[in-house]
Amino acid sequence: MPCKLCILHPVSKSAFTLASDEFRALLRQLRLDRGLTQADLANRLGLPQSFVSKYETGERRLDFVETAAVCVALGVAIEEFASDFAEKLGKTGSLKLER
Repeated sequence: MPCKLCILHPVSKSAFTLASDEFRALLRQLRLDRGLTQADLANRLGLPQSFVSKYETGERRLDFVETAAVCVALGVAIEEFASDFAEKLGKTGSLKLER
């Protein structure tokens, strides 16, 4: 039985598919706009190229701290990234919570 105090219910991994697609596409486009390969970005992060590949393909999700680190490595303010992401979601209407 779910907790009576819980406001949010567990969300399936597919619940944010459209928003996740937009998130990954924006990060990938920012990388490409800067002329960076996945390996270039990974080097800036001090991580293997597979890290970038996995989040760009959706095999792994980035948490907030990782997203902020990627933004720093790309030379983008996290506020700018968040604003661009929110604008994209507003245009597509793709951020919806599902049960």
